Amino acid sequence: MLNIIKAGASKAVRIVIAVLSCVAMSVYAQGHTAALALRYDSQTLGPVPVPPSERNLQTVVAEPWFKVSDKRMILEGPAFDRDGNLLFCDVSESRVLRLTPDKRLSVVVTEKQVSPGGIAIHQDGRIFIAALNLVERTGDIIAVKPDGTDRQTIVRLDAGYMPNDLVFDRNGGLYFSDFRGTSTDPAGGVYYVSPDGKTTTPVLPHLAMANGVALSPNGKVLWATESGRNLLHRIELLSATAIAPVGSAIPYHFIGPLPDSMRVDSDGNVYVAMYGQARVLAFNRNGIPIGQVLLPGRDDGHNLESTNMVIKPGTNDLYIVTTDAENGEGATIFHAKTFANALPLYSHQ
Repeated sequence: MLNIIKAGASKAVRIVIAVLSCVAMSVYAQGHTAALALRYDSQTLGPVPVPPSERNLQTVVAEPWFKVSDKRMILEGPAFDRDGNLLFCDVSESRVLRLTPDKRLSVVVTEKQVSPGGIAIHQDGRIFIAALNLVERTGDIIAVKPDGTDRQTIVRLDAGYMPNDLVFDRNGGLYFSDFRGTSTDPAGGVYYVSPDGKTTTPVLPHLAMANGVALSPNGKVLWATESGRNLLHRIELLSATAIAPVGSAIPYHFIGPLPDSMRVDSDGNVYVAMYGQARVLAFNRNGIPIGQVLLPGRDDGHNLESTNMVIKPGTNDLYIVTTDAENGEGATIFHAKTFANALPLYSHQ
């Protein structure tokens, strides 16, 4: 009799265990399915989330400073002249514009065959303009007086380059980036035009869409961005066109679109505009990331086409040019602060 009771109890226990096991498996299955599901969060929901490796960088958000246009207008190449005017390029209409300190806007010069994209101010006040034609795959560099007159050709249209950005060295020579090529066809590079304008020498060839170009405060380190392959180049120079032994390095690989133009401050920090991301990345003199500037509205897809920036001489005021593409907020210049002041005007000459 006792054995019969024990057998019945064992059967009941087995039934209970079986039921509980089914419930547990059901709960586990539901939880396991939920655990397998990827979900957006505040750091991944927007169109251009900051990469995980850059989320802990010191971060500031820029503020609107000047609305250039309520319509789409691709802005590029900002530079301050000796009178405190802010010059910049309107790529869409192939113009160079001038914004006075009291924020009055005017046209300096208009091109026909190419669109200005980079500006550098010579010590004598002339405006040097890098311009290109993406359709025809050509470009040139010209110089004009501050009022836009006396046009001179520095690099000819038929020379075969696509000049994108430019910077002077202390001798009056000119480095420019050549935007030719693709990610699998590195046909561009960085070139040097001698102070007399008579020779053009390759310094960093075989780049895919070379874009930004800048010099360290002492003029001995050349920086360049390679848009086609998302690279930051740091080049130690022996002379204007000679690279030091073990002097060429790639200290950083960017994530996502797209390293564009760059500027350097008086401490040697490098600022790179991220086209398509509405932000600027800051690196120290060795190419290590140390900060970033975000533009308002980026999480909703606004102001993404951030192309370039300039630091106002004598200050650490950073002015970033961007357009909102087709999203309705037009073209805007934003303001933030950098780690250190700008290089003195004409510091490389």
